[in-house]
Amino acid sequence: MDEKSALRSADLVREHLEQAIVTGEFEDGERLNETRLSARFNVSRTPLREAIHMLASTGLIEVLPRRGAFVRQPTVVDMIEMFEVMAELEALCGRLVARRATAPQLAAIKASLESCEAALADGDSDAYYRENETFHLLIYEMSGNNFLEAEASRLHKRLQAFRRIQLRVRGRMSQSMKEHREIYDAIEAGDESRAAAALRDHVAVQGEKFNDLMANYSRATSA
Repeated sequence: MDEKSALRSADLVREHLEQAIVTGEFEDGERLNETRLSARFNVSRTPLREAIHMLASTGLIEVLPRRGAFVRQPTVVDMIEMFEVMAELEALCGRLVARRATAPQLAAIKASLESCEAALADGDSDAYYRENETFHLLIYEMSGNNFLEAEASRLHKRLQAFRRIQLRVRGRMSQSMKEHREIYDAIEAGDESRAAAALRDHVAVQGEKFNDLMANYSRATSA
C-alpha cells in the first residue's frame, strides 16, 4: 500500500471509529483493543494506529504510554459548554469577516458554499461535512485575527465528530444549507450583526440536532 492509500485507509478507519465512539458503542474509559479493531475494519495496525492518533488530537481518545488507547467521552455539560463557546467564537469571526472581507475572499467563501450545495444535491452527508468544514475554516481565516482563527479552529477540531454526525438527522443537511446561505448573504452585505447572529444560531442548532440524534440512539438501544 502506498503512502496516499495508507492515509486514506487511516481516514476511513478514523471516521468509523469516531462514529462508534460518539454514538456510545464504547464506554468512557474503555481500552481499545487493536487486534479486534484491526479485524473489524480489515486493516493492518499501521492505519489503525494513525486513526487512533488522529482521534487523540480531538480528545476522543487518550493514549497512555505502555498502557494503550482509552476512550474519553465528554459529559453532557462538556458538550453544552463547548457548543456555547463555539457559537460565540464563530459569531465573532462572522462579525469580523463581514467588516473585513475582500472581493477575492468573498469569492472563495461563495465557491465553498457552491461545493456544499453540490454535496447536498448528491445527498452525500460525508462530502457535505467536508465542504462545510472548509466553509467554516475560511470564515475563521478571513476574520483577520490569527489568535481567534487558532482558537476557533482548535475547538472546531474538538467538536468535529459531533458536528459531522448531527448532519444525519433527517432534514438537517438542507436546513444547514439554508443557514449557510444566510451566513454568506450577511457577510457579502457587510452586515456585521446579522452575520454574527447567523453563525451563532447555526452552531446552536448543531448542538440541538446532535442531542436529538443521541436521544434517538438511546431509545433504539434500550428498546
